[in-house]
Amino acid sequence: MERRPDPEPLETDDVRIVAGGTALWGIALLVLAVARLAGADVRMWWIGMCAYGLALGLLGVRYCQRRRDAIARDRTVAE
Repeated sequence: MERRPDPEPLETDDVRIVAGGTALWGIALLVLAVARLAGADVRMWWIGMCAYGLALGLLGVRYCQRRRDAIARDRTVAE
């Protein structure tokens, strides 16, 4: 059986995807902080987890931006 060529890689907007997840961590952090201030039984590790998710998400957005820019730069050099 003859092997078919590999398909072209899909173009995705990684920055938007990671930023969306980061925004969800930020919303969760805000909701939990408000709930805790209102007197709800919110565990501190839940708030900490959201804060870590937000911080790592911001790092991920920056990484994806730099990666996207490097790919675009390499494409212009190759042409």
